[in-house]
Order: sequence, then C-alpha cells, then structure tokens
Amino acid sequence: MKIAAIRARAKGFFRIAPPTHDWSHVERTYKLCVKIGKREKADLQVLKAAALLHDIARMDEDVSSGKICHAERSATMAEMILKEVDFPRTKIRQVIHCIESHRFRGRRKPKTLEAKILSDADKLDAIGAIGVARAYAYGGEHGYRLYGKIPKNYRLQRFKNPRIHNPVIEYHQKLRKIRDRLLTKTGREIAKERHRFLTMFFERLLSEIEGKA
Repeated sequence: MKIAAIRARAKGFFRIAPPTHDWSHVERTYKLCVKIGKREKADLQVLKAAALLHDIARMDEDVSSGKICHAERSATMAEMILKEVDFPRTKIRQVIHCIESHRFRGRRKPKTLEAKILSDADKLDAIGAIGVARAYAYGGEHGYRLYGKIPKNYRLQRFKNPRIHNPVIEYHQKLRKIRDRLLTKTGREIAKERHRFLTMFFERLLSEIEGKA
C-alpha cells in the first residue's frame, strides 16, 4: 500500500513534463530496478520507492537552467513524502541516498547496492532503442540539428548550445560511455545488447549521411 501511495504522489509531478523525462521514464526505470533488484537480491521496497521518486524535481532543474540539482532536490522532497505515507523510518535514509546519488553528472556516488541499481537503471534508459528515441526527442525539445561535427575542444554540459549540440555529439560524448559506467553485474549484462544497438544506429546514421548506405 505504501508503494501505491508513493506512486500516486510521484505521478503528480509529471503532468506537464516533456517526453524525455516524463512519467514513462519513471515507469521504465522502476521496471528495470525491479528486474535488476531481484537478480542482485536487493531491498525491493527501498528500490521501488527510490525509482518512483528519483526525478520528481526534474522540472525544477529545467526551469532553473541547471542551477538546481534535481537529484538533490528530489531527495529532499522525497523525504517529506516518505514520512507522510508512513514509510518505514529505518529505510528512509536508504531511499534518500539512492535518489541523491543517481544523477549521471552528480557529485554524490552510489554506495549501497540499491543506490547502484537505481543509478544503473536510470542510465540504461539512456541507451538502446529507447536511448536513441530519447536523444532525438530531447533534440526536438531544444531545437537541435539532427547531426553535425563535434567542434574542437567542445565540452558536454547539462544545458547545451542549440546552434552546436546535436544527438550525434551526445552519443560520442556521453551515450557510448554509459556501458562502462554501470555498477552492477546485471546492469552490465542488460547494457550489452542496448549498447550494441545504440552503436549500430549511429554507425548506420553516419553511413547514410555520407551516402554510403
């Protein structure tokens, strides 16, 4: 019942969320957390709560142009929600750690098994077929071109220059590196096929751009 109450509360934060970080992203992350958690013998109650609440402050980060860290704010907001639904007090700190350490560019690193699983699940949703779809949806949200060369000394940042950035650069500077940043055995196993598809897509794209295919 507590997880159902958390789900209902969390879903309310995504009513106007853009496609790349909407409720469907939360649902996919949740399913991956459960799948990985069962194999890794993690605390599923902690994982489920963390997955549902991990991005509830994502809109705050977007509106602030990155001045607000969504992971840190989501953790703060999650603590209040967990107390309100009478989540086990002994596990609240565990959930908070999962949320505050899940971010790709975050300052905090996952230390517990559950935190590592949430981190992996969130990253897995950025590769594979869904990763390609999200990369181009994000590009559409921000007015990026379909492709383009990587400028010399270009640095990947949270909020990119729409005149320069594009999904091909995102792939080269971030997405293709995700497989090697996963922290659990199960996460790495799932990543193999997703990484293969991701690489195949962008290699094929380059061939078509150059008229070779």
